[in-house]
Amino acid sequence: MVMLPRRAALGGALLAAARPARGQAAWPDRPIRLVVAFPAGSVTDTLMRHLAEPLGRALGQPVVVDNRPGGAGAIGTEAAARAAPDGHTWVVFSTTNGALNTYLIRRLPYHPLRDFTPIGYVAETAYVLVVPAAAPARDLAGFVAQARASRTPLTFSHGNSSALIASATLARMAGVEMTAVPYRGGPEALTDVVAGRVDSTFTDFAAGLPLMREGRVRGLAVTAPQSFPLAPEIPPVAGLFPGYEFVPWFGLAAPAGTPPSIVARANAALRTVLADPRLAERLALLGYVPMPSGPAEFGAMLEQRIRDLTQRAREAGLEPE
Repeated sequence: MVMLPRRAALGGALLAAARPARGQAAWPDRPIRLVVAFPAGSVTDTLMRHLAEPLGRALGQPVVVDNRPGGAGAIGTEAAARAAPDGHTWVVFSTTNGALNTYLIRRLPYHPLRDFTPIGYVAETAYVLVVPAAAPARDLAGFVAQARASRTPLTFSHGNSSALIASATLARMAGVEMTAVPYRGGPEALTDVVAGRVDSTFTDFAAGLPLMREGRVRGLAVTAPQSFPLAPEIPPVAGLFPGYEFVPWFGLAAPAGTPPSIVARANAALRTVLADPRLAERLALLGYVPMPSGPAEFGAMLEQRIRDLTQRAREAGLEPE
């Protein structure tokens, strides 16, 4: 009897799970639509565009990213919830549309737990606080001092609920008043900081790091509890305000009622892709850390994150709309 190395055996098992069983209808039999409920260029979109091609190879059908922005992710997520539960429509859950919206939007037209079947956790990242290149603040302490000394509240932009929470929590912990300026998505929120029309924003590394390196914005702090490997020179917000932490996350789900056998194969393909060290290296350069899980684990995590982020939103003084 030939004994396979554990890693090889695991990889074989995952690939076998991704293939249809004998006598079972082939799935997928056409391209999979991956709904991203945020604009092109957003943190969620950037991550999914790196995953779509390898996922398509693992599944034998193209995975097509379908951007449906608007309503803090509610518009695209609702559209995905109404799709046929045949495994050919997936949606990306993020901190915003997967958890925060359940508190912040009074008449949310979907519920992450009721209307979807979890596929798996995907990755985590961090935000970086950036200000215009010409801003007087050179670090977070200087930014807080500027906010305290200003005659009018400084502004912060946000393109999703998670970025709103990140800034609102900082303002609360710093004891300063700031004015929120909402945008359709993160890229637009960042553009007006670059132009100097808004005083600050929390943005993702994939969007913010190139602009920091070009000198078009200045990075002051990261939302991770420790300095982030991608930019170790930028200190965490927690260095000035202990206990501050905000870790954006991402996962995949399908409409409720999707057959368990299809969910299992989708999860197996996802885990196979996330286990590729070459992909992990590319994602690391953009600030993403792969965090694969099973469907049940991701479902339990969603429940916990909804509770935790509802509390964070209330602590930040945000009210449902």
